[in-house]
Amino acid sequence: ESHPVSYKATANTNAGDNLDRYLMGRQFMVIFIVFLINRSGAPVPGAELWGLPKWIIDVFLVTGFAMILFTCMVGQLQTQINASLCMLDYLNDYMNLFTMYFARGIETTGLMHVSYLIQMIVGLLAGKPIQSKEPPRSAAAN
Repeated sequence: ESHPVSYKATANTNAGDNLDRYLMGRQFMVIFIVFLINRSGAPVPGAELWGLPKWIIDVFLVTGFAMILFTCMVGQLQTQINASLCMLDYLNDYMNLFTMYFARGIETTGLMHVSYLIQMIVGLLAGKPIQSKEPPRSAAAN
């Protein structure tokens, strides 16, 4: 009763294998956003910064290392700290519910299904079967 949106999101992700599906779609969104930030923050060819040596510019700016640090510190670290301290309050937001559905939608498109093939190969090589919380699907359901 105190956190209805949090309940809706967690009830959805805890049903069957939905948590795995959400995490797969979320990971694609994270990679996509970091890629876009890195592309938008890339230096113009031949750019100079404060008279720094070329090797420093190459290491930090050309490789994108500076944007990776910026993205992690500003964009991800703060939200992870907030979420770890106030989990239900953090989830009790319609934007987070939308993000969960959007991530599940990305996974539903099949864009990330090659990851499941990798998971099956690793499971076979490790000698451990992949356990699912859902019954086997028919060919029509796939």
